[in-house]
Amino acid sequence: MKTRIKELRARHDLTQEQLAVKVGVRRETIVFLEKGKYNPSLKLAHDVAKALKSTIDEIFIFDD
Repeated sequence: MKTRIKELRARHDLTQEQLAVKVGVRRETIVFLEKGKYNPSLKLAHDVAKALKSTIDEIFIFDD
């Protein structure tokens, strides 16, 4: 899985820590999400999308 979290986070001028606080996770979770090493729950994906004013489909790109 690939993500656009880092790109969208930069667009909104948010640090990993700030995004983590907004969605209620640890900064390390954001790091793993950005690297595509962690598949988020639907709730977490929704919370990240909401914090980045985007949609789940725009943020998370699933490889077949």
